[in-house]
Amino acid sequence: MYSPEAASTLAPDYAELHCLSNFSFLRGASHPEELVARAAALGYRALAITDECSFAGVVRAHQEIRSQGLALKLVVGTEIALADGPTLVLLAADRAGYGRLSRLVTRGRRAAAKGGYRLERADLEAGLPGCLALLIPPREDPIEPERLVADARWLGGRFPAAAWLAVELACGPDDRAGLGRLLAVARAAGLPALAATGALMHDAARRRLADVLAATRLRTPIAAAGHALAPNAERRLHERAALACRYPPELLAETLAVAGRCTFRLDALRYEYPAELVPAGRSTAGWLRELVEAGLQRRYGRRKGEIPPRVRAQVEHELALIAELGYEPYFLTVHDVVEFARGRGILCQGRGSAANSVVCWALGITEVDPGLGIMLVERFISKERNEPPDIDVDFEHERREEVIQYVYSKYGRERAALAATVICYRARSALRDVGRALGLPQAALDRLARDHFWFDGRRILPERLREAGLDPESPTTIRLAELTQALIGFPRHLSQHVGGFVIARGRLDELVPIENAAMAERTVIQWDKDDLDAIGLLKVDVLALGMLSALRRTLALVSAWRGRPLALADIPREAPEVYEMLSHADSVGVFQVESRAQMTMLPRLRPRRFYDLVVEVAIVRPGPIQGGMVHP
Repeated sequence: MYSPEAASTLAPDYAELHCLSNFSFLRGASHPEELVARAAALGYRALAITDECSFAGVVRAHQEIRSQGLALKLVVGTEIALADGPTLVLLAADRAGYGRLSRLVTRGRRAAAKGGYRLERADLEAGLPGCLALLIPPREDPIEPERLVADARWLGGRFPAAAWLAVELACGPDDRAGLGRLLAVARAAGLPALAATGALMHDAARRRLADVLAATRLRTPIAAAGHALAPNAERRLHERAALACRYPPELLAETLAVAGRCTFRLDALRYEYPAELVPAGRSTAGWLRELVEAGLQRRYGRRKGEIPPRVRAQVEHELALIAELGYEPYFLTVHDVVEFARGRGILCQGRGSAANSVVCWALGITEVDPGLGIMLVERFISKERNEPPDIDVDFEHERREEVIQYVYSKYGRERAALAATVICYRARSALRDVGRALGLPQAALDRLARDHFWFDGRRILPERLREAGLDPESPTTIRLAELTQALIGFPRHLSQHVGGFVIARGRLDELVPIENAAMAERTVIQWDKDDLDAIGLLKVDVLALGMLSALRRTLALVSAWRGRPLALADIPREAPEVYEMLSHADSVGVFQVESRAQMTMLPRLRPRRFYDLVVEVAIVRPGPIQGGMVHP
């Protein structure tokens, strides 16, 4: 070790530049929020979240720092293991560097199947301007100095005056000798050295969970994993005094110099909606107004009536609010997608809060008539809440793929992608993975997971363990319960959102990395809906609804009978026999009112008009039920 006698009472400033969260799936053993909170508590000047070929965890870290008002600088970066070379950590120094790094991550992810990536030395042959690079030595002991020197020289040539050798000491057999060898490599290669830990956890207490994750990743029990497991819990965030005992002061000081060069902040990201939807010479607000006015004339012209004063006042209020918040491009984008669908004869319908907008009705996004008197645009767009609008548009489930591919073809893969959904461990999946890692019988795990119900929450009840044939008092079973509770809520992998498209004016892959989805011809970004809201990215929900396919076939059949074309707007809204059926809970297969809770409530409320259904659907939802407002 360096010099415990001289450094034991020191607590030098430090920036951790190599740290993986649990968004390095099945590697990191701490949430980004936990890492940020721990780094701030330890007095670190900066923390780099460097998940493996991913930016998936940085938004959570950014939110934690912002919400808690922490005096901690967040550095955005990523760890990349080159297929034909060393492992690197790349850090974004400025906004341009962040964009290039995001495109590099995209290139690596798009070159492999879902969940993997592939990058080679050739991908960095021209360097990466605006980024800094750390060479991570292999963890084998002893290292091969000649190979490491060659890798360091190669890296220094691609990142002139922007490359370092990371010295990561983890209480191995002889850290003093290891430190000497790494410093000799740095001198031979002409690279400066700095201290790092390659942290996988915020606290040593997560060591056992880290072993479970490693065993799950390797598909083997912990008892058979051997040297594939970390030898100790040293890959964590350490107290600064402990770091002073381990590293020379110049290596600690160099971390501050590198962090100081990283000026990029996620707040610097600026998102803009596509501009090509507005004809040349027109303003965005003016074009939206033209489309809305044309839609109103079409709607009321068909009825041979004038626009009612109440509707005119409402549309002026909505357009003023949309202009004040700058959301005209969002409505134009949704309108463009809807117009494509209607041009192909694909039924579509906006639902949810979007149905409470005269603008959406005029643009053809929804068929909910403002004459029904239920319009309240502030439900989905409000300057007080400072939340972006969220318009859900359902398309026929049999033809939605046409709409999705239209968006991809119109904007290109580099400008449009689906949002991600972070799939997290729940009790049953956590029980299975922890149990397999501990070597418990598969039959017992299957029964235990099957008999664990949602109302059990995180608790692993003793009676459930006994029913599965496990002894609740045995050390292994106690570890099973503890580790399962710790694992619940951990991200397991990224999946694709049900239909939330993010579309950018410029390159989307310079805002957030894009990767392949499991489904062919689908690409997703690395952030989910909550992350999008935090950064200010808007999405267009292109959803699928089987009922619309049934309605299309029904309309085609009735149109043939009556000899004239019929549309959704021609369906009668006040049919007494329909409400009579619903009042008897005869709603199997009817979208929005087919759940058990809805079927229980319908005979009690006995709807007699459309607005009664609006109220009934609105109150029988998880929010009002969980809040105690209603009990179905």
